[in-house]
Amino acid sequence: MPTAQRSRKLSAPPEQVWEVIADPHHMPRWWPDVKRMEGVEDDRWTQVFTTKKGRPVRMDFHLLESYPPGPGGDPPGRRVWEQDIVGTPFERVLGEAITEVLVERAPGPDGPAAGATRVTIALSQRLRGYSRTGGFLLARATRARLDEALRGLDEIVTPR
Repeated sequence: MPTAQRSRKLSAPPEQVWEVIADPHHMPRWWPDVKRMEGVEDDRWTQVFTTKKGRPVRMDFHLLESYPPGPGGDPPGRRVWEQDIVGTPFERVLGEAITEVLVERAPGPDGPAAGATRVTIALSQRLRGYSRTGGFLLARATRARLDEALRGLDEIVTPR
C-alpha cells in the first residue's frame, strides 16, 4: 500500500495548530484544491473539489480517531480519517485511502521548542486492479500534495 508522508515545523503552538486541523470547516483554507465543505458533522464530512472543466467532485470522509495534543503538545495530537470509497467512482482505482495527521511539540536544539509544532501528514492508499502498477507515481504526487497542505497550514497558523 503506497504511503506518502511529509513533515514540517510550524511557528505556532500545538493547540493553535490543532484547532485548524480538528475542524473540517477549515479544510478549504489549507487542504489543496478543496473549494468548500458540505455536510460537516463531528465524525464525517464531504470535500468538494472542482475539475479543470469546472465540474464539482465530492469526496466523503469519516473520522477514525481524533485525540488532541496534551498541554504543550505532549502527548502528540493524532487525527485519522478515511475516504468513503465503496459505491463511488473512486472504487475502480482505490481500495482504501487513510489520512493521518500528527501534531506534536517541535524539537529544538536543547529539547522541545516553545511555541513550535511539528506536523506530520501521512496518506496511505491501497490501489485496485491495474492502478497498482502506478503506485510509485501516485506516492510522488501524493507527497507533493501533502507538502502543499503543510504550506497552507503554515500560512494560516504562523504569525507574519
